[in-house]
This record gives sequence, structure tokens and C-alpha cells, in this order.
Amino acid sequence: MNLSKFFKSFRYAFHGLYLIAKGEQSFRVQLLIGTVVIILVVVFPLEAWERILMILMVSAVLVLEVINSIFERISDALKPRLHPMVKEVKDMMAGAVLLTSVTAVVVAVLIFYSYFI
Repeated sequence: MNLSKFFKSFRYAFHGLYLIAKGEQSFRVQLLIGTVVIILVVVFPLEAWERILMILMVSAVLVLEVINSIFERISDALKPRLHPMVKEVKDMMAGAVLLTSVTAVVVAVLIFYSYFI
């Protein structure tokens, strides 16, 4: 195992996350909300399964937003921005992110509701 290549792959991955955070406002907003949720997970005395579920939901939203950004860039590279199919792909990916985000909010409300009331 070549440790130099191993650590380079991490550097490339972090650079990719930096590019998405720099170029995508929605990712930055979701990252901020995710950070708040993780802080709440640490602060409140949640059950282990609730902590795991919240961490998975935050991760799912962020990962899906990364995939959405990738699809957008690939679509733009392959077809003009105004092509109807490119718009459909982008709308579908946005819909997937929306569904995951709404699900994450519902799960968060169900978990944190009793702590706020």
C-alpha cells in the first residue's frame, strides 16, 4: 500500500468538497443546517438509534446534493443548458434532493419534538 497515493486521494476528495461548497449555494445552506442538526444531536440526550438516524439523514442530504451537482455539471458539459432533456435531468435530481430533505426534516421533527415541548 502506497501511503502517498492514499493521502493524495483524500486531498482530491476534500478538494472536490471544497469546489462544491464554493460553487453551490444550496450545498452551503444544507451544510449549515446539517451542522446545526449535528450540534443538536450532541446537545440533546438522544437514544443511540436516534443519533445514528439523524447523522445518516444529514449525510444523505449532503451526498445527494453532491451527486446533484455532479449531474448538473456533466449535463451542462454534454448538452447545452437549454436542452429540454438537460432541464429534465436537473429537475429530477433537484426533486430527489427535495424528497430527501423533506424526509430529513420530518425525521428531525419526530425525534426532536419531545425535547422542545
